[in-house]
Amino acid sequence: MPDIILTTLNARYAHAAFGLRYLMANLGDLEHRAAILEFDISRRPVDVLEAILAQRPRIVGVGVYIWNVAPATELAGMLKRLRPDITLVVGGPEVSFETGQQEICRLADYVITGEADLEFARLCRALLAGGRPAGKIIPAPLPSFDGPDALRLPYRLYSDQDIAHRVIYVEASRGCPFSCEFCLSSLDIPVRNVPLEPFLSAMQNLLDRGARTFKFVDRTFNLNIATASVVLRFFLERWRDGMFLHFEMIPDRLPEPLRELIARFPPGGLQLEVGIQTFNPDVAARISRRQDNAKAEENLRFLREHTGAHVHADLIAGLPGEDLEGFAAGFDRLVALDVQEIQVGILKRLRGTPIARHDAQWGMIYSPHPPYEVLQTSVIDFSTMQRIRRFARYWDLVANSGNFPACASLLRAGPSPFGAFLRFADWLYERTGQTHGIARQRLAELLGAYLTTVAGTEARLVAAAVAKDLQRRRPSAEHARRQARHAIIRADKGAG
Repeated sequence: MPDIILTTLNARYAHAAFGLRYLMANLGDLEHRAAILEFDISRRPVDVLEAILAQRPRIVGVGVYIWNVAPATELAGMLKRLRPDITLVVGGPEVSFETGQQEICRLADYVITGEADLEFARLCRALLAGGRPAGKIIPAPLPSFDGPDALRLPYRLYSDQDIAHRVIYVEASRGCPFSCEFCLSSLDIPVRNVPLEPFLSAMQNLLDRGARTFKFVDRTFNLNIATASVVLRFFLERWRDGMFLHFEMIPDRLPEPLRELIARFPPGGLQLEVGIQTFNPDVAARISRRQDNAKAEENLRFLREHTGAHVHADLIAGLPGEDLEGFAAGFDRLVALDVQEIQVGILKRLRGTPIARHDAQWGMIYSPHPPYEVLQTSVIDFSTMQRIRRFARYWDLVANSGNFPACASLLRAGPSPFGAFLRFADWLYERTGQTHGIARQRLAELLGAYLTTVAGTEARLVAAAVAKDLQRRRPSAEHARRQARHAIIRADKGAG
């Protein structure tokens, strides 16, 4: 039986817990005394507890994130009631800040804040030797990828089952040089690059074992052009059918060497997540976001016109001082650039981020419950924010899903695609009272009814669009890529 259990609740089964594997890889001589047990948030905490206690551990380490803090807190409460002798250690982004305000931190024996890859091993070594560190809150020194205490890479810990059925998370760097106030990554300074030789060797091993879907979690993959070029060239030279790579890109940084490499990948093989967030320069300055909008637009145009990359662009609604009209203008700008997906996110007040400094001036009121989304601001009232939430959900169902491209095109018609789709969203909610559980056939019928009776679109065009969308049959490879894209994107949005 293992002395140490590393566990978390993933957002869904398809996601492997990258952080747990880093912790395990850096346990050193304790690795053989540890085991990883990962679950997803559909699992009842009491059943998770049963599985953990069956292993009879002495130490339980729990990874806590915005999407699992509620069930993780329930798990921690039951664990400490049943087995107070087990040492409970929690860590992760959700408990790295404002620890005094969180029930799970009160329940835990120790809270490691920051990147715990090495500090967790030190704590376990002390506990198993009979020691009891005095401080409950343990700030982890920032680990490095080089030097005598260099981080060990975790990729050997992906099992064959992981490789066959899960997204494989990898990173070529950590940290972010920017200071966007809504984002936890802006606190991770400096940027640290993984040494390329061992990293690429690990990637080769994963490829040899059959891995095909890789999500790079680097927040600024194209910050270091030389590194990004080497990594892209590595995968391009080893490209195989069915491969899929996801990168988060800085929108206004795409020089010719990267353009040339990206253009060489087969259609649909790359997904580029581009965080526009806002096109409003005043709002961007207010939240300390630096972005050349003209350059970002030029880069997005290039990606759509000259590459086969799938572009997923993010916009955030509810930023301090940005009203509905300002957000709509940014959305319409992205629609004009013809990116394949526009993800409308609602601003979250993540623990530790300085976005809270705008609360008084801009009337920012957030939900006290995860994911801590803004409820209203001084320029967007609660009812309007609810309309935007519904807009985001219906946009996912109709446009981002790829299920209704012909109908979506008709819905976007007019001088403002945002305005046109918002009218549809208002009508759909009034008609159904639902944002979830709308079957595809039913949604097609509702689209047809709205376009003909409300939007005034010619009935012949509507009938042809609905029929075309319902008759679509994706080739299996395209369907698999779309499923991979959604598995990669959806759960991570809770992390901000």
